[in-house]
Amino acid sequence: MPSLTNSPGTAPAPASPAGLPTADHVVAHTLLNCLLREVSGPEHQTAVDTGHLLIRLPRRGVLLRVALRRTSLIGAHRFTGPVTEQAEDGWAELGWGRLAEYVHAELSLRTGVANEEFLAQIASSHQAVAAALASRDVPRRAESGAADGDWLAAYLASEQALLFGHRFHPTPKARTGDPASWQSYAPEAGASFPLLLLAVRDELIAEEAAEADATAALDALHTDVPDGFRLLPVHPWQYELLRDHPGLREALDQGDIRVLGTGTTPFAATASVRTLFDGASFLKFSLNVRITNCLRKNASYELSGAVALTRLLEPVLTDLATRFPGSAVLREPAYRSLALPGPDGLPETELLEGFGVIVREGLSRRLLPGTTPLLAAAVADEYPTSAAHVSRLLDGAGPQAALEWWAAYLNLLLPPVLAAYFDHGVVLEPHLQNVLVCVDGDGMPAQVLFRDLEGTKLVPEHHTDLLASLPEAIAAPMSYDAQRGWDRVVYCLLVNHVAEMLAALADLHPGIEAELWAQVRRTLQAHADRHGCPPRLAALLAGVPLPAKANLMTRWERKADREAGYVPLPSPLAEAVLTGAVRTDDTTPWSAR
Repeated sequence: MPSLTNSPGTAPAPASPAGLPTADHVVAHTLLNCLLREVSGPEHQTAVDTGHLLIRLPRRGVLLRVALRRTSLIGAHRFTGPVTEQAEDGWAELGWGRLAEYVHAELSLRTGVANEEFLAQIASSHQAVAAALASRDVPRRAESGAADGDWLAAYLASEQALLFGHRFHPTPKARTGDPASWQSYAPEAGASFPLLLLAVRDELIAEEAAEADATAALDALHTDVPDGFRLLPVHPWQYELLRDHPGLREALDQGDIRVLGTGTTPFAATASVRTLFDGASFLKFSLNVRITNCLRKNASYELSGAVALTRLLEPVLTDLATRFPGSAVLREPAYRSLALPGPDGLPETELLEGFGVIVREGLSRRLLPGTTPLLAAAVADEYPTSAAHVSRLLDGAGPQAALEWWAAYLNLLLPPVLAAYFDHGVVLEPHLQNVLVCVDGDGMPAQVLFRDLEGTKLVPEHHTDLLASLPEAIAAPMSYDAQRGWDRVVYCLLVNHVAEMLAALADLHPGIEAELWAQVRRTLQAHADRHGCPPRLAALLAGVPLPAKANLMTRWERKADREAGYVPLPSPLAEAVLTGAVRTDDTTPWSAR
């Protein structure tokens, strides 16, 4: 067995991918990413040799190898082709299923516990990726509209472009249920469908609103509702999952709930699967479906919390928009749900949460005129799966144009997130699926929009009175202590978002990776110079390790996302890296140094 030392070797394969990978390779590469970041990398069981990455599973006694398209300063390398394992007569190709079994065995030995769900969830993710790739052969309304210059179609195409999901999550496309049951609702299949409409007696409706007309988007879906009833739109998939609930059946039999049929307005599935968009408003539904890590339902505290945050944070969000006019946050001003009383007389929780729908304001209220919003995850995808990809926005431009695009983007993205945390004690969650990049006619970034208040948290030291004014059941999950909030900000902003967008640019021009990171540092330093440099920001600029969410171990240990831990990544922001004191052309995986 070769030792895990580094050799200059031969040049790696071209950095930009030649085409879309197979589902087998996607799943295998994702598992390697997780091992590299959370297991083999931290244990110094990785190396680069002759254009390949070597990863050892020490407890299982296996040495793996994969070809590299490009190495990365933070170990977020680009792989190509099959994974192989060392055999007696050389390297033998290893299928994704066998690799998953190796990972399962390694983690069982490492933790002393087993996870009987793990392999099935990886298989589910593989199944979903294969279905997504197959769906690319079907013409889509959104994509054809995007080709004609329709900004709404271009936006929807970006929301529905994510074929492979999070590349540092072991089961990024896993969903419970058979593909036949969810393919009609999957964004990567271009799903667009009407809602199921229910009429519910007024006294059985739960509802809160932050402004007078906040529920208008719901009421407008059907104008002929019987007197004494309110309209409750339902995701058709969720209704199928809950239709046999005894309480629901009884209410239907008694006439307290009436099925009005399907609406006439088509709603497109966005990247989160359960949030739908009709061109005017977003509706965030519950789905009793495990997607990646969690059941995607609106917990009761999240329903009330969204409205409370919209109301209470209005001065903060207005201040941020005034100070940073290239950014805005989409509000969530209302929710509506079903409040059938349970045995204790209180609303039955499963139905309250299962039928809860959050109204999120549409794009027109915040979008700068003349810009096209695009999902950041589609812009930064490893593979160009839509016209939103940064390679399409730059359209063959050279390194200098890429650096100018990057500087403009960072100036829009970083300052409002930092100001929200340091000036207002508000933890935004700007990961790639929570940010829209709004570009002008030349493809240059002109605005960023942040969305999804579920991940927005408050630091108690800044909001003692505000949190005290809320019920404990709502206030507790709405807050993070200062360090936990900072870890979440840095992970979402720099590791999940900036590093991945940077990687997509480095694929186009591999020679500029260090300069791209240098621009990140300059933007952070400029903010510190203008707005003060608190200790946590000073430490970030000094190159302290970056927190990376441990998705593999979170899934293995079956923890909720809120309980996820972090692994440290050596920072590419350290001056020693950016000034060349540490060689940026060294092919050693950064996590193994």
